[in-house]
Amino acid sequence: MKISVKVKAGSGREKVEKAEDGSYAVWVRAKPADGKANEAVIKALAAHFDTAKSNITLLTGRTSKHKIFSVDV
Repeated sequence: MKISVKVKAGSGREKVEKAEDGSYAVWVRAKPADGKANEAVIKALAAHFDTAKSNITLLTGRTSKHKIFSVDV
């Protein structure tokens, strides 16, 4: 499935929350530098969906706050 995610990097907490419109908001502690925030988002989504990190792929938005991921559960 494809999901839309708004990333809030550099947060004081790690959290995944589903919005009413079906998109997700993900807070991660990692700063948005050298792909560290993207890696943290993948890890958080994997934990949320109870799947392996290898089942989550960033499709669009590598340098944007708004991203689209493919999640295989």
